[in-house]
Parts: sequence; C-alpha cells; structure tokens
Amino acid sequence: NSGGVCGSTARLDGRVALITGANSGIGKETALDLASRGARVILACRDVEKGEEAATEIRTRVGGAKVEVRELDLADTCSIRAFAQRFLREVDHLHILINNAGIMMCPYMKTADGFEMHIGVNHLGHFLLTCLLIGLLKRSAPSRIVVVSSLAHNFGWIRFHDLHSQGSYNSGLAYCQSKLANVLFTRELARRLHGSNVTVNSVHPGTVRSELVRHSTAMSLLFAIFSMFLKTPKEGAQTSAYCAVAEELQSISGKHFSDCAPAFVAPQGRNEETTRKLWDVSCELLGIEWD
Repeated sequence: NSGGVCGSTARLDGRVALITGANSGIGKETALDLASRGARVILACRDVEKGEEAATEIRTRVGGAKVEVRELDLADTCSIRAFAQRFLREVDHLHILINNAGIMMCPYMKTADGFEMHIGVNHLGHFLLTCLLIGLLKRSAPSRIVVVSSLAHNFGWIRFHDLHSQGSYNSGLAYCQSKLANVLFTRELARRLHGSNVTVNSVHPGTVRSELVRHSTAMSLLFAIFSMFLKTPKEGAQTSAYCAVAEELQSISGKHFSDCAPAFVAPQGRNEETTRKLWDVSCELLGIEWD
C-alpha cells in the first residue's frame, strides 16, 4: 500500500494546533507529526485519561513536544460550548484546526441533544465547534481547517426528510451520510471564508486499521480479509498532516484530498442546493446564526 506521504519539512514553531479525537489512531499520529514540527498541539478528547496516555506517548517520542489535553464531548453541545469558552479564554491563537474525531457504524444512539450519533458527532458537533472557533482562526490567519471525511461520502446522500434516521436506521448509511456532510460543509465553509486567509479542505485518510470498526462484526471480518490493503494510522495521518502544513496549499480551499493529492468528489458532494440546504438545516438544529 504505497499511499501518499507528506514530504513537507515545514516547521510549526509558535503555531497552535487543535485536533479532535486525538487519543488514538489517525488523530494521535497527526498530533505526533505536528508536535514533531514544533507546534503546540492540543488534543481534544472525550476520554481525558486516554488523551493523557496519548500525550505521554507523544512526549516520549518527540523531545520537547508541547502537547496538552482538554476534555471535549462532541456528542453534547453543552460540552462543545464549555470547551470553546475555556479555550478562547486561555489560548491566544489557533492556526490549525483538525476536525478528526469520528464515529463509525455504531448501533442506533442519540447524542445529548437528540441527534443521531453519526450526523451528531461527525458533522453537527464539528460544525458547532468550528463556528465557535472561527473568529480566533480568522484573527490568527493565515490558518487552516482540515475536515476528516472519507471515500464513504461517495455512498452517502443527505436524507433531509429523515436526517436522524428515525424512520429506519442503517449504520453504514448513517456513516456515509455524515461523511458526505463533511464534504458539503467543507465546500460551503470555504466559500464563506473566501478572502479571510483561512482555508478549509477535507481529506480521505485511507482505509485505516483503527478502532472505528469495533461495532461491526461484518466490517471487522472484511477488514481482517483486506488487512493487507489497509493503512497503518501513521500512513492514514499523512494526508491530514499534508493539508495542515504543505506550503503549496497556502491558498487552496474547498478541495478534497486523498494520498496527499486532490481527490474525486462524488456528484452529491458538489451539489450547490444540497450544500446550502445542509448549512441552513445545521444552523437551525444547533440554534446558531453563522454570520
């Protein structure tokens, strides 16, 4: 599995990066990469204990790494708001935001706010977090946002009539819908950030050996069979790191990347009407006005 490798040697001394779901897998490897470039990296995790273990590992592997852990539960808008309030009080700059946390193929569950778990965490939680931090990102410009999506967006469609899968639930479809939402969010946010020197791009990290498949026996089985084609978390983190640091992407925004190169976006990920509608529905569900 060749995959793309982030060849950039860019340093990030004095830069601040925030990564959601950074206590394992791709998120942890992305944090390790940015810390090794001198960035101050903040790991936003639901499980602080696991986050501290990851931070300790990064400090062990990178001499002088500046890593800290903060609690953030993307399945609870109160937690997201509390996190952002504290973050804005205590951190002066934010140059890189990586919306990495994800839920995949879990049984039917609702978030604290009654959203279906996939759309709630993978899309709406990150939508709110980004909204609350966008002012700081603009003041810290040039800055970058990276949204971890997936090739699975190709198999998704936004079911506006039943966004939270109350009519019927299929974990695979709910996952694909949330990953398509990531692509649509990226495109509309890029449009709105035009001229602000804040860029946003989405990435397909590759199919990675990670904890994400723990809920699905069938998927675990498939993954076992296809494991020779799977990426390690380190390989999976390359495209996130690339989008966060590569000099040549300085003014590239609203694009989708895989293997550190521009990637195909499904037609339903390019539909203007869907893009705008999802944005409005998201604001409505979260009770926010995004100026």
